[in-house]
Amino acid sequence: MTSFVGRRREIADVRQMLTRSRMVTLTGPGGVGKTRLASRVAADVQRAFPDGVWLVELAALQNPELLVQTVIDTLEIQDRTSRSPIRVLVDHLQGRRALLILDNCEHLLGETAMLAGELLRAAPDLRILATSRQALGIVGEQTMGVPPMPLPDSGRQDPADVLAGADAVQLFTDRAVAVLPGFTLNDANRGVVERIVRRLDGIPLGIELAAVRLRVLSIEQLNDRLDDRFRLLSAGSRTVMPRHQTLRALIDWSHTLCTEQERLLWARASVFADGLDLDAAEAVCAGDGIDRDEIIDLVAGLVDKSVFTREEQAGGVRYRLLETIRQYGLDRLRESGDEDRLRGRHRDYYRDLAVHAQEEWFGPDQVTWFERLRSEHGNLRTALDFCFATPGEHAQALIMTTALRYYWIAAGFLREGRTWVERGLASSQAAPDDVRALALCMLTRLAILQNDFAAAESGLKESRVLAERLGDGSIIAQVRYVSGLAALFQGRLPEALKLLAEATYDWYGEIGDEMGVVNSMMYLAIAHSFLGDSDTAVTLFEECLRRCEARSENWFTSYAKCVYGLEVWRQGDPARAIELEHESIRLKEPFNDGLGTALCVEILAWIAAGEDDCERAALLLGALGPMWRSVGGSLFHYLRAFHEDCERRARDGLGARKFDSIMAKGAGLDLRQAVAVALGEKAPVDETSGTAVAESPLTPRELETARLVAQGLTNKEIAAALVISRRTAEGHIEHIMNKLGFKSRTQIAVYIGQLDRALDGDGASTGEV
Repeated sequence: MTSFVGRRREIADVRQMLTRSRMVTLTGPGGVGKTRLASRVAADVQRAFPDGVWLVELAALQNPELLVQTVIDTLEIQDRTSRSPIRVLVDHLQGRRALLILDNCEHLLGETAMLAGELLRAAPDLRILATSRQALGIVGEQTMGVPPMPLPDSGRQDPADVLAGADAVQLFTDRAVAVLPGFTLNDANRGVVERIVRRLDGIPLGIELAAVRLRVLSIEQLNDRLDDRFRLLSAGSRTVMPRHQTLRALIDWSHTLCTEQERLLWARASVFADGLDLDAAEAVCAGDGIDRDEIIDLVAGLVDKSVFTREEQAGGVRYRLLETIRQYGLDRLRESGDEDRLRGRHRDYYRDLAVHAQEEWFGPDQVTWFERLRSEHGNLRTALDFCFATPGEHAQALIMTTALRYYWIAAGFLREGRTWVERGLASSQAAPDDVRALALCMLTRLAILQNDFAAAESGLKESRVLAERLGDGSIIAQVRYVSGLAALFQGRLPEALKLLAEATYDWYGEIGDEMGVVNSMMYLAIAHSFLGDSDTAVTLFEECLRRCEARSENWFTSYAKCVYGLEVWRQGDPARAIELEHESIRLKEPFNDGLGTALCVEILAWIAAGEDDCERAALLLGALGPMWRSVGGSLFHYLRAFHEDCERRARDGLGARKFDSIMAKGAGLDLRQAVAVALGEKAPVDETSGTAVAESPLTPRELETARLVAQGLTNKEIAAALVISRRTAEGHIEHIMNKLGFKSRTQIAVYIGQLDRALDGDGASTGEV
């Protein structure tokens, strides 16, 4: 990302608007700098929003049905229930003081307006900042048209040092230095620079596209070429060329300066919704005028011309097109009549990528594959959208989304994966039976993990019929496995034992599906454990881990170690159990597996209570409340007794007051700190407070209410003190308890005492924007 230049007045104006209105929309044409301005404001106001500032990028999203899910993904909500996405989002944001930035809304204007309105009604402390080419049109919205960058005063002959103060000149100079390190603004070239930024109307994207030409042109040549370009465009008109034509002229010029092959690559790359890497460019864009081995040089040329933006990522280098430039390329692709063919090639590439990832999932490159799929999420969506928008391609969507089943689960995208497969099943009656059967098994698995057993049973019935008709061992194995999983999750243990054993040995084992064996065997071990057959459970856990470790696999290993640790602890070896839980947590880190991490922390709390380390148990129990809520998960019903016993032991060992105090401290830990404590490490120190207790998750109003609770005031007295209704006061207290996982006003009082001591000398956030 290049440096941010100027816009001091606009930043101040937007911040002031956010103090007056909960819905602010920045409007203006493409290239004027709406996104950069919103991002800069977000960076400046972070401390005023203790529950987070979130940038939701919507430019690449084409399917309106995924709008809410995209916001959920950005907020890192890993909800595993079957609740509707909007319910999940509303529940998460209620009572939170957060800023949501919805960037590039214009193509989803109606859907975005409806979503923003619903969120603002449900979450009184939420503010939304949107960027769009036009206003959303909802009640209470304030809009600000983002102007071009300020130009130098006309008619004045200011020296270079004065001229440099104009934002447009400053931006041009900054970008010129980036491409021509020796460039300086001086009295000799100040007049030419001023004429250039005036000709560009102060449009930031236009200035950046022009400045990059200094690689091959002098400042005077650049000015002359701009004059030629604009004179041609405005020939015959007595009016000043409109600003949108100015930007179009600049992009046209960039296009003209590209070679024929670079123009082809630019157009073809526009089908990528979320950037691309070199492999994708070679696979999708080569052919018909571009040889595969020419792609790398063409990419380099487009980077040099600022058509592609180069980004370093953990998995390698990716290339992006600014949305205005991508849309220009897409227009050229449509004009050529080649759009459908390129979109088909794009789909084929990502379908094959999904299938390959599934084949390689159970192996040493699992984390690499996960990270790659995560970075390609937008392109995977675009490929699936193409399948559903194209007659005869719906079965391909089923193949693709089924191949992604482990990705949907590992990334916490149960709802999205289920949405895609339900859509495919509903529209693909003509799909081959084997494709449909595997998709039904995937749907059943996701429904079970969401505790939606009615939907799971419906999918199981049809999948069983298809499996029997086909006689395909791999499909029969999956049907047995998901049937056993459903029985296990519903407490039908003998039935689960029978089905999972058949899946493990009679089907997955017979066809040599090692990943299927491990997956089914882990749940078979759990069933034996719940039935009290410890010896068999241990044997199965050890065999499962042996098979996983032989393949250097992470995901199944992490879960096997987690549940094995519980069994080892129950057999009287707490040291080994702790070691297994720590290993599991570390294996989960690359996947950001909040659900699995919460389960490990639960077990560590139980172990601590069992070893009479009641302070540690209470601290971890306190941290677990926010952790479980953040992933929308809960304990499997067979495990709830362990949690209740742990809480009882810790409370009895510490006394109610001390227990509440330590629980409150745990509730104040953020996820990073909670994991550090669980691993036996020193909790990271909060940079603002200098203590391991995190800044309060409560809004300023909730903190004010909590302090009145701590003083012993009744709800009626709190309402009077805050000049609010009693019902509103009760709502604040309910939000406080939900956020902190508390059940009593005493816990709130203890929490406030802990928090005030932790923040002593730091000063509470004022909440000002």
